[in-house]
Amino acid sequence: MKIEAVQLNPTIGDLEGNTKKILEALTQSQADVILFPELTITGYPPEDLLLDPSFIAEAEKKLQQIGPATKGRFVVVGLPRWNPHHKDKPLYNSAAVFIDGQLVGFKDKTLLPTYDVFDERRFFEPGGEQPVFEYLGQRIGVLICEDCWQHAGGVGYSDYARDPVLELADKKIDLLLNMSASPYSYKRSNARQAIFSACAMTLRCPVVVCNQVGANDQIVFDGHSLHINAKGELVQRAKGFEEDTLCIDLSKPLPPIDDHNGISHLYSALVLGVRDYFQKQRFSKAILGLSGGIDSALVACIAKDALGADNVLALRLPSRHSSPGSLSDAELLAKNLGIQIQTVSIDELFQEYLNRLEFEPNDLATQNLQARVRAMILMAYSNQYGSILLNTSNKSEMAMGYSTLYGDMAGGLGVLQDVTKRYVYELARYVNIPDSIIDKVPSAELKPNQTDFDSLPQFEILDPILESYLEEGLSPQEIAIAQNQPLEFVQELIRKIHANEYKRRQAPIGIRVTQKAFSKGRVIPIVQRFK
Repeated sequence: MKIEAVQLNPTIGDLEGNTKKILEALTQSQADVILFPELTITGYPPEDLLLDPSFIAEAEKKLQQIGPATKGRFVVVGLPRWNPHHKDKPLYNSAAVFIDGQLVGFKDKTLLPTYDVFDERRFFEPGGEQPVFEYLGQRIGVLICEDCWQHAGGVGYSDYARDPVLELADKKIDLLLNMSASPYSYKRSNARQAIFSACAMTLRCPVVVCNQVGANDQIVFDGHSLHINAKGELVQRAKGFEEDTLCIDLSKPLPPIDDHNGISHLYSALVLGVRDYFQKQRFSKAILGLSGGIDSALVACIAKDALGADNVLALRLPSRHSSPGSLSDAELLAKNLGIQIQTVSIDELFQEYLNRLEFEPNDLATQNLQARVRAMILMAYSNQYGSILLNTSNKSEMAMGYSTLYGDMAGGLGVLQDVTKRYVYELARYVNIPDSIIDKVPSAELKPNQTDFDSLPQFEILDPILESYLEEGLSPQEIAIAQNQPLEFVQELIRKIHANEYKRRQAPIGIRVTQKAFSKGRVIPIVQRFK
């Protein structure tokens, strides 16, 4: 039996375009079984588009177009559909199963995640039984993403009463197909492999996983569709961060392969996040402030790889406090990347503001004023040239509130908003940013002899604490012991995280690359007294 897992990059709500992708894949395929990602027709996650009845009706109509193209094959396509029982939620998250040109039934998703970036129970009713379909003498089970995660204890903040894998175990299937929309987060693909390996060993059959690829708003889907043998060994994996078709021939056993997930994947996720955010909105040009520091340098590299050098404009916005080294480093980087660079001094505008104010600004107000002047110029260029302003703030700064509202927090997309500073350095080395940029002491250059460490701990100390608290959920006491830091110091950092929630709520959306991003999946009240 020949199988294809066709990992597509759908655009949410582009029912016509997504269906065209499905039909093109079916036309080109020579496989017996063809599997597509979760909610193939609508893209994932469609969120409150699901509340529009016409959206569901149009999605269901697409099955009539797809049906004839499945002649002679077993095809599984994902879509939302009406709940015919009219109980509880009005919709199912479904897999439509076609055999030889006929729609033979549906598998409705049983486990509906409502944690992190997911909110499926808001819209969908849990599915009932686990159907088994017969084709070419094989008994085939179909599950949808989360349906497999409970079995290996991989779900978050949930312990479902049901385990669809165990419900299939007694039915003695020969093959399990899983359609997924499983988001990327740094170093997570190994966990995904472990989940499906456990399913294969329990069911004693091969497992084929087709995972969505592409970025939708903040969420990046990495693809990396999987073929795992009955022993639970990974034997094939599709490409990451691009559309691909994983071709599988079950008659030809393959040796196991090693999985890996490192800094190259993180960089690819950020590039894909930028590219899809622009292309799916029909934007092509980006602008950013290029200070000569490491954060803006890295964002410039990502933008160039995502959009092409001709579509990136960098602005140097020097003030009286800008060092000659920063200006020359920005120019060097722009030359290396082949991107356009312009210089607009903020000094006269800044001085005019100072002259107009009826009070003597304090030190903090003076610093923030410079950042806001820069933001106004960047946004003017953005408006003038139809470009999206890329924000360059990193996760460490965002956590501590080391940023200026309506200043360096301005932008249409936060590229590094979920990347702590230590990973900024790793990424910078990975893309060969000049050493003069990497090695300099970080500084906002808003007053004489300023460094980031006037306000922040060294990032080697700060970032492990942030990651332990935000991503691992450890208590201050646990962090203090693990990081060998005073408890009062850890508590003060955590206080700052919560004190700056109001700032982050007003920041641009950011690309999510960890399990706990500020801009998606982490919802903490601004006004609260528990933390």
